[in-house]
Amino acid sequence: MRDIIIILLFLQTLRSLQGQMLPKEIKKCHFGESQCIVNSMNALIKKYPRGIPSLGLKPIDVVDIRNSKFWNDEKVGAFWLTFDLFNQVNYGFENTTITKVSGFDENPTSSLIEIHGRIPSLIHKGSYLSQGRVWIVELNSTGESFSDFQNFRFVLKLKVIMEYRNNKRYLKIYELNPFVNMDRWVFWLDNFFESNTDMTIAINQVFNVHWVEFWNELEPKNLKIFASVFRDLFEDVFKMISYDDMFLPVTQESEVND
Repeated sequence: MRDIIIILLFLQTLRSLQGQMLPKEIKKCHFGESQCIVNSMNALIKKYPRGIPSLGLKPIDVVDIRNSKFWNDEKVGAFWLTFDLFNQVNYGFENTTITKVSGFDENPTSSLIEIHGRIPSLIHKGSYLSQGRVWIVELNSTGESFSDFQNFRFVLKLKVIMEYRNNKRYLKIYELNPFVNMDRWVFWLDNFFESNTDMTIAINQVFNVHWVEFWNELEPKNLKIFASVFRDLFEDVFKMISYDDMFLPVTQESEVND
């Protein structure tokens, strides 16, 4: 009896690993049916902001971010800075609206997959650690960081390859490049000058007045972070749900010869 139970459990597990399916209430589309895919993506975001673990869909109401290093200057001379962010989270992905997609064709490896979307307010919170020197002023501070990317727009361009498992096709991300834009970036660092609140307020005001220049300098690093965030959101879904199971089956039209 014990052996029979073990075999049945093994077969059930094997069956479950052969491919997960999208929830029935999420409409499936035909390959390349862009507007239908946009609608289904938005329905999935709205209905499941806390994710579906069994399908690899991670929560999007609170998104963890890997630790990151923005500056790592050599600690020599009159001007140098190191700046690290950790314990980071993003809020606001649950309010994403997908506006356009392309490339979800029967053979998605033949072209780029593109996903366009917008988020009214993407909030970033975390902790920071900074050390540095500016002339005779030494920095050695730690505190909380806050960012608000207002009217955040993104375009994701994905290159994918195909993997075959259990006679099904699964996508694997080969390359993901994000392109982003926003109306404003509100930024704040608590306690940047530990013993001087006025200086902390002043430097934050400078950041926010000149946020465009600040963004331009940090854009390559920020894009790398956004790429890792989006990649983490997609990879498990692509790993657990076969590409063909995401779409309606292809119907073969046959001609009748008289």
